[in-house]
Amino acid sequence: MTTDPKSGCPMHAAPGNSGPYNPATEGAQMSFDGRMSYGDYLHIDQILSAQRQLTPAHDEMLFIIQHQTSELWMKLALHELNAARQAIADNRAPEAFKMLARISRIFEQLNNAWDVLRTMTPSDYTTFREGLGQSSGFQSWQYRLIEYAVGNRNLAMLKPHAHRADLTALLEAELARPSLYDEALRHLARAGLPVPEDVLNRDLRQPWTVHEGVQRVWETVYRDPTQYWQAYELAEKLVDFEDYFRRWRFNHVTTVERVIGLKRGTGGTGGVSYLRRMLDVELFPELWHLRTTL
Repeated sequence: MTTDPKSGCPMHAAPGNSGPYNPATEGAQMSFDGRMSYGDYLHIDQILSAQRQLTPAHDEMLFIIQHQTSELWMKLALHELNAARQAIADNRAPEAFKMLARISRIFEQLNNAWDVLRTMTPSDYTTFREGLGQSSGFQSWQYRLIEYAVGNRNLAMLKPHAHRADLTALLEAELARPSLYDEALRHLARAGLPVPEDVLNRDLRQPWTVHEGVQRVWETVYRDPTQYWQAYELAEKLVDFEDYFRRWRFNHVTTVERVIGLKRGTGGTGGVSYLRRMLDVELFPELWHLRTTL
């Protein structure tokens, strides 16, 4: 490297005329003794040491990483979901729209992950399946929190977490809060729309059931979106999320059927038959049904 005789600044040779490029010549930080590095900030060592195979099977690493990364994306989904719900409760709906849009993109990412897992054949899976014991994806407490948070409050699904008091307390606390859908309907009521009182005062622990009065309210919004633009946009953000959520469930079913056929799941469920039943669950049913009645 030479220097400019006038300024004393380094002069860099044209690409291809010198040795390998050194980012330090342009100010890149290269020394991290006692300073925070990328790995320090993200705790990369802890993350990369969490993949502990229980068998020597090659494809077990894929299986572990698939599910660990899914849990990380679900953690972010919960982070955004809780913030969006609070924003709606605080009459900051436009702020919630960005968060809800991000959640949809998160589930798009989760959907794409199934494409990688589907490269594992039935033969591959059998090489390590026994090592899983009774563990199963339906035992994911973060997934359960997501379902409870958006309104699918199946109390029977508390049982898989009963062995841990901390998780039970977390799920029970969620059941005591208004769901995302509850907050959306309260938002409509504050905007002057005639949301039925029995909906606004319902038992929050109970699963949502289709309500004709709620559907009529949403129909009012969809028949005049200009007048009710904020409610209309909120509705479409909810539908976007459920659309991606349904695709995630569908891809889950097809992936499991491709890998294990119709065998029972490791957790004792019917496997594909159990997952197919989940496809029929509607999170925001009135928003889907009104499309027929408009």
